[in-house]
Order: sequence, then structure tokens, then C-alpha cells
Amino acid sequence: MLTILITFLIILIACLVLGALWLIFAYNGLVALKNRADEAFSDIDVQLKRRHDLIPNLIETVKGYASHEREVFERVTRARAMAMEATGIKEKNATENILSGALKSLFAVAENYPDLKAISSFTQLQEELTDTENKIEAARRFYNGNVRDYNIKLEVFPTNLFANMFGFSKKEFFEIEEKTDRAVPEVKF
Repeated sequence: MLTILITFLIILIACLVLGALWLIFAYNGLVALKNRADEAFSDIDVQLKRRHDLIPNLIETVKGYASHEREVFERVTRARAMAMEATGIKEKNATENILSGALKSLFAVAENYPDLKAISSFTQLQEELTDTENKIEAARRFYNGNVRDYNIKLEVFPTNLFANMFGFSKKEFFEIEEKTDRAVPEVKF
């Protein structure tokens, strides 16, 4: 009888130790995924700051040729200011989409001035901005992949049973606006 009790206690202790070890590994896995997602978001921030820094030079270059397009310049400047002040993923996402639309209108204005397109500083700024846009897109994909992995880990059983108790919550994706970036261009001949 005593050996059965000892065996039962050993099994119970082993189960508790294994459960505690699993909880530790699951918690540490969530922390690692959360930190990876946060790091990926900071990569987006770096590229957005680069984009914000390029815009004033671009505006000044275009202003010299299209000074009567003041409304476009003001819209881009306002959108840039809003984007720079945004905090949080949802707000940054919304303001960056507005800024993308404003930049498209600036480039549309620039298309009307062939002399402007011939200036090396303008083409260099345009190329740098295009490169930055590509880097932002890559950073978004990296961030969204990390967020996906983190959110999946939060939702799967049995991690979902304790994740909320430890303060883990789902993260938002950094998405592009449907009507501006995903719209299919219309081609007419």
C-alpha cells in the first residue's frame, strides 16, 4: 500500500513538473513571438521615417516648377504631418495610406512638367522614394508574418487557455488600403 502511495506521489509530482515546464516554454515562446513582432514594427517605423524625410525635398523640387499647384503641396504636407504624429498600428496604417494617396497626386502633377522629370535631383528623389516604398512593403510583409505567427500561437489550444491571464493579446496587421494600393489599373487604348 505504501509503494502505491509513493508511486502515485511520484507520478503526481512528475505531472506537475512537466506541466510547469510546458507552461514556462509556452510563455517564453509567446514572449519571443511578441518581441519579434514588435521588432518588425520598428523596422516599418525606420522606413516610414526615411519616407517622411524624403518628402520635403521632393516637394521643394516640384514647387520650383509647379508653384501654382499649392493645394497638392499642402495636402502632401498635411498628410506627412499626420503620419509623423500617428501612434499605434491602426492610426499609422490609416495616415500612411492617406500620405500614399497624396504622394500619388504629387507625382501626377509632376507628370505634367517634362522639364521637371529631366532634373537629376527630382529623378534621384523619385528613385529613393520608390526604393523606400519597396522597403516599407518588405517590412510590412515581415511584420505581418510575425504577427500572424504570434496570433496563431495565442489562438491554439492549450496556449489560448492561459495567454490572456498573462496579458498577451492579439496584434493588428499593418495592411494597405484596398482602394489605393490594390486597385487594378484601368488600361485604355
